[in-house]
Amino acid sequence: MHERDKMRNDAKKNILKVQEENRRNYDKKRKKAHQYKVGDFVAIQRTQFGTGLKLRPKFFGSYEVINVKLKDRYDVQKVGQHEGPL
Repeated sequence: MHERDKMRNDAKKNILKVQEENRRNYDKKRKKAHQYKVGDFVAIQRTQFGTGLKLRPKFFGSYEVINVKLKDRYDVQKVGQHEGPL
């Protein structure tokens, strides 16, 4: 009985150790999000690609940041006449 509990505890420790190592490796390669302010002009990267869109521009723009929300989210407003979402 004690041997089984010891094996379980060892397994838990090993799992936590591997998870922490994976977290460190992921965080090393992760890039922080850019912080924009109200009034900044931004371009939005196209997320839909297909056969007809291959030669189209990769970004929509320009947009003006009109509101900053939590967790790196923004409300933007279209500036000028160009292709892209409102």
